[in-house]
Amino acid sequence: MKIIKIQLLSILLASLMFNCGGKEEKKKEGFTYEKTSTTEKTESNKADDNVANIVITSNDLMQYNIKEIKAKAGQKVKLTLRHIGKLDINVMGHNVVILKQGVDLSGFAAKAATERDNKYIPKDSQDDIIAHTDLIGGGQVSSIEFDAPEAGTYDFLCSFPGHSGLMKGKFIVE
Repeated sequence: MKIIKIQLLSILLASLMFNCGGKEEKKKEGFTYEKTSTTEKTESNKADDNVANIVITSNDLMQYNIKEIKAKAGQKVKLTLRHIGKLDINVMGHNVVILKQGVDLSGFAAKAATERDNKYIPKDSQDDIIAHTDLIGGGQVSSIEFDAPEAGTYDFLCSFPGHSGLMKGKFIVE
C-alpha cells in the first residue's frame, strides 16, 4: 500500500512539473512565441468583435498548426505567423500567402519557387494575392493586417519551394 501511495505521489508531482495543456511558451534569440492550436483573441481585442486575431504556427517539419481560417466579410484580420522551429530562413523559411478565388494554387507555387530574390512572392502575381506575411525562419514572427474579402473560400499556402504540398489550407469568409 505504501508503494502505491509513493507511486501516485510521484505521478502527481511529475504532472505538475510538465505543462499538460494550454499554451506552451518558448524563448529563442530574443523572440518569445506561444504554441497555439486555435484562433486567439487578445485582451485588447475582446471588446472589438470586428477584429479576427488569428495566430498560425509553422515548424521545421513543414506544417502549419491549422488548416482552416475563418473570418467575416469586411472584418479586419490580424494574422500572425510564428515559426516555432529552429532552422534558418534559407533552409526552412515559411510564410502565409492568401490567394484570391480562382487562382491555381499549384501554378502559383511553381511561379513562387523561382522568386528567391523576392522572398518567393512572384512579382507579376500581386493581383492573385489578398495578403501575405513576410518570409521568416525559426524563432521569428510576422504579422499582417488586412480586410477580409467578400464571402467565399480562398486558398492559403507557404510559397517557399516545395512547401505548398503540405503547408496549405482554406481561408473561409462568411
